[in-house]
Amino acid sequence: MSIRIALAGNPNCGKTTMFNDLTGSSQYVGNWPGVTVEKKEGRLKGKKDVVITDLPGIYSLSPYTLEEVVSRNYLMNEHPDAIINLVDGTNLERNLYLTTQILELGIPVVLALNMIDLVKKNGDQIDIKRLGETLGCKVVETSALKGTGSREAAAEAISLASSRKAAVPQHEFSKTVEEALAAIGAHLDGVIDDSHARWYAVKLFERDEKVLEAVKLPEGSKQSIEAIVAAVEKELDDDSESIITNERYEYIAKVMKACVRKKKKALTTSDKIDRIVTNRWLALPIFVGPADLRGGHVCGLLCLCQQSGHHCHRFYQ
Repeated sequence: MSIRIALAGNPNCGKTTMFNDLTGSSQYVGNWPGVTVEKKEGRLKGKKDVVITDLPGIYSLSPYTLEEVVSRNYLMNEHPDAIINLVDGTNLERNLYLTTQILELGIPVVLALNMIDLVKKNGDQIDIKRLGETLGCKVVETSALKGTGSREAAAEAISLASSRKAAVPQHEFSKTVEEALAAIGAHLDGVIDDSHARWYAVKLFERDEKVLEAVKLPEGSKQSIEAIVAAVEKELDDDSESIITNERYEYIAKVMKACVRKKKKALTTSDKIDRIVTNRWLALPIFVGPADLRGGHVCGLLCLCQQSGHHCHRFYQ
């Protein structure tokens, strides 16, 4: 029996490079059924019983683009045995938005932290162990360009798939939203498998029409869910989709603060001038001092501005 692994990630995160590294020439390229979006599948080198599917690059699991529809349908309808979620380590904050959604699917997940060589070259640090604990999944450092870490990520995915150990997302929404999701989840008992219930509850809270159609709930349940969502929107004074989006980004900001250390960049001459002239105390003598003293300072700063190519329009007002 084959093990099926999906590669998922944002566009330009190195996903296709990793796919080529893992499968070599053992690939099938076609189109997804009914659409012109390219479908690529291949067998893992050295393990012909492992099939890898390279999903289209997407930013979320909301059905706004054809690529997102294709990827979401595959993940929810085909139920791969594991997902390797490739993220660009140099743009981690943006990439983690999709990760938070993937972790809710109830499928084993390996986070492949790609471009780690560039992260280190930039002098930045990512605490891999803490990142995995914070997200609730295994994290593997990779460099698809150099071909390092790909096999380790695949091995972890195979291990998780064999044990059927799904990711356990650590992210929780606000108390108000969590209570609403629990109430919505009660309507899914016996309708949706428990392992996928969280993702469906979130999507129903967002009023995702395609999910509502797919679940086929009784009319009474639909009305109850709508009342739950409307009550939260009224309390938080925002629409349900924006509430979820904003709370995801708040969580991601906390993850970044806990797990990532950015190297402090050296200030340019322009930055240094800005710090002086916009400081409420340091700038004061320049603008309120004696005329002759003020002129000297301004001329000096104007010279610095001109030498650095900085446009100090504030001096001409």
